[in-house]
Formats: sequence, structure tokens, C-alpha cells
Amino acid sequence: MNQRWRLIALWLLPLAVVAFLGWQLLSSGGASRLSPGGARNAPTEAPRNAAVARMSYGRFLDYVDAGRVTSVDIFDGGRSAVIEAVDPDLDNRVQRLRVDLPGVAPELVNKLKDQGISFDIHPPKAAPPALGLLGNLLFPLLLIGSLIFLARRSNGMPGGPGQAMQFGKTKARFAMEAETGVKFDDVAGVEEAKEDLQEVVTFLKTPERFTSVGAKIPKGVLLVGPPGTGKTLLAKAIAGEAGVPFFSLSGSEFVEMFVGVGASRVRDLFKRAKENSPCIIFIDEIDAVGRQRGAGVGGGNDEREQTLNQLLTEMDGFEGNSGIIIIAATNRADVLDSALLRPGRFDRQVQVDVPDIKGRISVLKVHARNKKLAPDVSLEAVARRTPGFSGADLANLLNEAAILTARRRKEATTLSEIDDAVDRVIAGMEGKPLTDGRSKRLIAYHEVGHALVGTLVKAHDPVQKVTLIPRGQAQGLTWFSPDEEQMLVSRAQLRARIMGALGGRAAEAVVFGYAEVTTGAGGDIQQVASIARQMVTRFGMSDLGQVSFEAGNQEVFLGRDLMTRNDGSDRLASKIDDAVRAIVQSCYSETVALVAEHRACMDRVVELLIEKESLDGDQFRAIVAEFATIPEKERFSPVLDKESTLS
Repeated sequence: MNQRWRLIALWLLPLAVVAFLGWQLLSSGGASRLSPGGARNAPTEAPRNAAVARMSYGRFLDYVDAGRVTSVDIFDGGRSAVIEAVDPDLDNRVQRLRVDLPGVAPELVNKLKDQGISFDIHPPKAAPPALGLLGNLLFPLLLIGSLIFLARRSNGMPGGPGQAMQFGKTKARFAMEAETGVKFDDVAGVEEAKEDLQEVVTFLKTPERFTSVGAKIPKGVLLVGPPGTGKTLLAKAIAGEAGVPFFSLSGSEFVEMFVGVGASRVRDLFKRAKENSPCIIFIDEIDAVGRQRGAGVGGGNDEREQTLNQLLTEMDGFEGNSGIIIIAATNRADVLDSALLRPGRFDRQVQVDVPDIKGRISVLKVHARNKKLAPDVSLEAVARRTPGFSGADLANLLNEAAILTARRRKEATTLSEIDDAVDRVIAGMEGKPLTDGRSKRLIAYHEVGHALVGTLVKAHDPVQKVTLIPRGQAQGLTWFSPDEEQMLVSRAQLRARIMGALGGRAAEAVVFGYAEVTTGAGGDIQQVASIARQMVTRFGMSDLGQVSFEAGNQEVFLGRDLMTRNDGSDRLASKIDDAVRAIVQSCYSETVALVAEHRACMDRVVELLIEKESLDGDQFRAIVAEFATIPEKERFSPVLDKESTLS
């Protein structure tokens, strides 16, 4: 705002000078009346409206020769005159007339003298000396003012001349008491992280509580978690709760194209922080500057590495930084330099994970404070429908539901808007419904095949929803609800997921024949291949034994092997391919048999799905229960293997 007023003042100053000069010229240019008959007492400037009539120059000379002119007053450097002449047509009455002259010529002056006519020549009034000086200085003043304006504007621009000495200064935003408007009560779903960070706030407010028992607060706290889980929001809450000086910046603001600038900014940041200690420094996306330093092979980024070296020194170097707490956030902790993560720098890593169902309920309550929800809306039901959603995803979900409510001109958000919002966030915008009956029926069999196999196989996750409404690139969708309480995945569950993914292709083959299978199973087959290969190469769930066959593809970093090695042979790679193929083929055979046995049930569900276009999990399971029952011995349980023994 101050910069804007300075620019306005620079523009107004020349305008004020011009206005003042114009006012002076107008005020000094006023005309006086001509004294009657006075040569010496006549006004110095010709009156504009004093003469009521005009006379031509030729007629004026005729009047002079005839002796009818009694007096002449010449003005404007000889360009005009006011005369007194006797008019014989008006009983010799004296008239005052105005004459435009070609200039003060010697012949005219001599003629007036010869005729004995009283005349006077009035020079133009001279301007005041000060006004003349200002008039002469007007253009230089305007030029200098314009140059000053351009210079100040270029100095303020990034990369301008005025920024040359500012390269080494920190760009951190500073607040003596950060009023972020966010408290710990506004952050939900990350209770463990809040508890760890509450200690930081308590130490800043009452440090004697810790020092009295010999405890030291961590010098650095690293917030690690997927995007959208609330790391930056937690930093805002710390700033709002602590009530101490708060510096905030991004890791990318340290690094410039010139070597040494980033290190200078780090020094300047910690210098300012020490002057305001105790304080907090928050560095968002620290992986931009804290990435592992290279071993010198293949080049590197000298500017970033020098900046990291300076950051390491300032955090825990020879001088130390008592009273300064550094909080950093990243979703790439695996690429950070090991020297940055050691005790004494970032002593504590706080994991900010995707919330569980209780956390999602808390997050939904926070974001539903300013939303109008219908009385029948259950936030717990919404939380159960959204496994894996982060805090940002849940906030976006309720916002999309509110947008749909306004679009449909409703007073409050209902379950219908929330369900549509969930589908939109997961799969994309709703597309146009299918009009081709054959294509619609084929897609219906494909999606029902997924859902039917997932329901009949005991180890599979339960069906959540089956729909034929196109969303995004998909013409139909089948959703399953994974069990969040389960930390580990068994071999039976992995095989069940393979069978569920192959259910669509199996349904196409059973109903329409193998010659009519479509490309709709392309994504499913990629998913199946990935799961089966991990079972063989990572989890030791094949006849090849309890061995991991994954080759390390790590980057070359300081302290790591300079060369990566691959212990696998071509014969081993062939065995791995055979094992993967055997698992997939075994699961596909079981899936085809399962679909063929329950063909009547599948036909009934397809007809109902084509009619309603969407079925939720409870409706689907109720229909399956009417037509089919799972045998007690679980004849199609994926626990039983049929892979052939590999040589």
C-alpha cells in the first residue's frame, strides 16, 4: 500500500507544478480598461471587448488622410490598435474603434506624426522573473520525475537493479505473533501428531517445565506424510497456539541460479531468528533443498548442496541455535539427506498419515461446521464410504456436495448429493448415459462379473456399489470396501483380489464367448499382473521359495554403493515369468468356473442393473443370497492352489 501511494505522489507532483504555472499565467493575463484618450495613462494591454465596432486597416488609413482620427493606441506589438475617430455621418461624434494592424511600420508612425495625431505604443506586459524561471524548469522537472519513477519501479521488480543487493536476504515471511486463525481444535484426524507438536508449544510457553527435569526439546521436527494430510495446517496451528515470532517459507525459496545465494539466505534467516528467539522457523517442502547430496558422479547441483551444507551448519554446528525450533514438512522423506535427519537436527519425525474412520469422522465434523446438512445425513456413514481419503479430500468432498446442493436448488445437503460427490471425487465427472443396448448389456455383465466374484469369494473385500453411469474414462464402475483394521494382507486375499479383477473378463467369456471379449479388461489385467509378480518376486508366495528377486534400482548417493547389482540370471527370469503366469491362469480358471456356476444369478442382477443403473452393496448381496449359497467347504476358495510345479 505504501508503494502505491509513493507512485501516486510521483505522478501528482509534476501535475501540480503544471497546474500552478497555468494558474499564474491566467491570473497575470487579466486585461484592464483603456483610459479615455490617454496616451500615457492608457492600459498596457488591449481590452478584448472595450471597442464595440471594428475598422479595416485601409479605411483607417483613409480616416488618417482625411484628418478624422484624433488619437491612436497601439497594442500587442503593433498587431492591433484602438482609435478615436470623428464620424461626419453621426454629427461629428467621436467613436472608439478597433483596428487590426499588420505591425508597427515606420511609414504609419511618420504618417501619424505628419497629421499631428496623438498616438502611443504599449509594450506587452512582461512575466514575473520567478514564473519565467519555473517555466524554463518545467520540462527538466518532468524529465527528472519520469526517470525517478522508472528507476524506482525497476528496482522493485524481480531481477531489477535494486534487487542486486537483496539476493542474499531471506524471503521468509515474518510475524511477531502469527494470527493464522487456526488452532489445534481446528485440526482433526491426526491426534498423535497433535500430541507431539503440543509439546513444542508447551516448551515455548513454559520452558522451565522441561528444563527443571533436564529435558531438552527437539531442535527440529519433521512432518512426514502423503499430500493433503494436513502438514501445513498443523504448522499454522502451531503458529496460532505458540504466540512467539514465526518465520515461514518454502524450501524452493533458498535456491537460486547463482552459487552461494541460497547459503547466504540461510545465514540471514538464522541471524534474524536468533535476534527474535525463542521463535519457530517453518520450512515447507524441505525436500527441495534437503535432497541427498550426490557422490560427484554425473554432476550435481552445487547451489542446492551448498545451501544444504549451510542449513546443516546452522541447525547444529559450532555455534548452535538455542531457542530456535525448526519445523519442516515433506512427503518425500526417503530422498532427504541422512545428515539432515540425524539427532541434533531433526530429532523427531512426526508421521501425518491418512486418517482412519474415527479420524475421518472428526475431519468431517470440522469441515461440516459451515455446511447445511440434512438431518438424516450421517457423517459416520460418509466416513465408512471414504476409506483412504485424506483431510484435503474430505474437505473437497463436502465442498462438491455443497456445490451440487446449490445447483439443484436445495436448502440443505442430503445423502444423494454426498453420494454423487463421492463418485465424482473418486472416478470423475458423470458422463452421458449409454444409449446402445448391446454395449450397455456387455458393460453390465462385465461389472456384475467383478461384483459377483468379489461377493462369492470369502477372502475378498465386500462390494460397495455397482453402477453403469459413466464417469471419467470408465463406462461402468464397481467399488469394494477394504477393511481398514487389517494391517497385513494374506496370500488368500491377494489371490481373491486377482480373481475379483478377472471377474469382468470371465463374465464376458462365459456369456458372449471368448471371441467377443473386449478391451474393457485392459486395466484389470495390468492390475492382476502387478499383484502376481509381487507375490513371486517380493513376498515369496510361489514355488520358487521364500526369496526376493527384486533388483535394487537405487540412485547413486553419498554413502551408498556406487554400482547396483542384479543377481538374477536369464533362467531365473524365465522361471519368474512362468510362476506369474501359473498364478494368473489358476485364478482365471477358478473365476470362469465360479461365474459359469452362478450364471442365473448373474443374469438376474444384470437385468436389475440395466433397469436401475446403480446398485449399492446391500442390494447386490441380497440378490446374490436369493440365487446362490457359498458351499461350506468353499469349493472355490482361493486358498487351494492349482499351480503346476516348476522345474
